[in-house]
Amino acid sequence: MQLVVGRIGRAHGIKGELTVEVRTDEPELRLAPGAVLTTDPASAGPLTIEAGRVHSGRLLLRFVGVRDRNAAEALRNTLLIAEVDPEQLPDEPDEFYDHQLMDLDVVTVDGTEVGRITEISHLPSQDLFIVERPDGGEVLIPFVEEIVTEIDLDEQRAVIDPPPGLIDDRAEIASARDAEDGEARPAEDAG
Repeated sequence: MQLVVGRIGRAHGIKGELTVEVRTDEPELRLAPGAVLTTDPASAGPLTIEAGRVHSGRLLLRFVGVRDRNAAEALRNTLLIAEVDPEQLPDEPDEFYDHQLMDLDVVTVDGTEVGRITEISHLPSQDLFIVERPDGGEVLIPFVEEIVTEIDLDEQRAVIDPPPGLIDDRAEIASARDAEDGEARPAEDAG
């Protein structure tokens, strides 16, 4: 099975080093010197990691055969893909590979059906579940402990406790004045 483990960013310096946006919880394993990675687009690879280091909080990699800035810039935005045994699981019990989460049913804590996970978006601040609703619409669910309260792989479901307005349009907006009055009122159209 193939997992995206990184995305190549800008060239760093003139000797072929590249910044890499890490998309794995195990960079020391997946992005270690000697690792051979396939790529998307496939024409850019496979790439073998020659060396790596952290500089100013960013991972820098050098690949075999990439010796100058021009060769490095040609790889910009290339996805790095590792081959992983599908039976292998993350070390931590509360960590999951994307393939484990895909197609899980999403329900609220009271059992209300929300939809099915169709994609996982990895953003710098957090991951998002892209959930297809039964009516064909989509909802974005932040994959954070406060909202996603349980992942049950045996039952193939993700249980969420969404704040008001996340999966419906019934959010209440309270102004500071309303809070002083001790009541919240629905937002009014100013227009």
